[in-house]
Amino acid sequence: MSKKAKRIAADGLLFAAILGLTLYAVFRGQDLGDIRDAIHSIDERWLAPAFGCVLAFIGGEAVILRLLLRSGGYRLGLGRCFLVSSAGFFFSAVTPSAGGGQPMQAYFLSREKVPVPVSAVTLMAVTITYKLVLVVVGLGMALFRLDWLRGLFGELFWLFWVGLALTVGFVAVLFTLVFHTQLARRLVTGAHALAVRLHILRHSESRYERLLASMERYHETAGYFKSHMGLMALVLAVTFVQRFALFTVPWLVCRGFGLNSLGWAEIACMQALISVAADMLPLPGGMGVSEALFLTVFEPVFGQLVLPAMVLSRGVEFYCRLLISAAFTAVAAAVLGRHKTTLKGGEPTP
Repeated sequence: MSKKAKRIAADGLLFAAILGLTLYAVFRGQDLGDIRDAIHSIDERWLAPAFGCVLAFIGGEAVILRLLLRSGGYRLGLGRCFLVSSAGFFFSAVTPSAGGGQPMQAYFLSREKVPVPVSAVTLMAVTITYKLVLVVVGLGMALFRLDWLRGLFGELFWLFWVGLALTVGFVAVLFTLVFHTQLARRLVTGAHALAVRLHILRHSESRYERLLASMERYHETAGYFKSHMGLMALVLAVTFVQRFALFTVPWLVCRGFGLNSLGWAEIACMQALISVAADMLPLPGGMGVSEALFLTVFEPVFGQLVLPAMVLSRGVEFYCRLLISAAFTAVAAAVLGRHKTTLKGGEPTP
């Protein structure tokens, strides 16, 4: 078995194990009949828009990819960008720390004749804006609604701080790599040299050259950002809409159960804060932690219906999204790079 096959198998086993443990922890000691009856009592008219939010979430990144690629002269149709977006969400969901998403997106973009340097800059921009939304929400709530936050998370409040610290740190590292390229180069090459001296890594000229090449891509990203500030502001705005489309799902479930004690903005922010806490943890899709946080954070909203509400909300926004993105990833594997190529500065041609 090849290394790639072994890694895929390991990721699959990890995903299945965490899913099994999550289901056991959530439903242990619960009356499944009562949960089923509660789920059946929901007004199904509110679930259709919830599925629409999932499609809007995937489609939002497709719009962003199309905007960024067009600015570089590569005109990918919105449908093909949707397939690339789906592949990213699928592989992010099933790999620890979402590490498999962007490599697969870069692979599918390469099949559409988008060069690796272009896709690297594009996906870096997507990553920064995607995480920046959580940084803005998390820091904003920590600064202005700290007591409310503490009450929401209760004993799990430390998870919010861990998640926020990891997200802020990750974005800070990306900004350092992009906008302080000389400092980043010194830090990275120095860390590489130290690892070699400590025999953590073996000396390898090819690895060192790849490291310098990656630094050059970050430099290119900085130049791209500085020359496309208006576009990046638009991308950030679309990313806010994209992410809050998904954060809307619990509000739709709440209305489906006939509950309207809180408005959309507050419930969407509560879901956003769960993402702040769970997004950077090394678990596929934040499984286990996201479910536990939902049961804690939304208990005042749903009361005795909190478990059925979690099943529906999490089922739609993560597990159904996983299935939808898996289906479109299969389509991507069959379609992308097979019929048309994308030429710089021109329309797709046969």
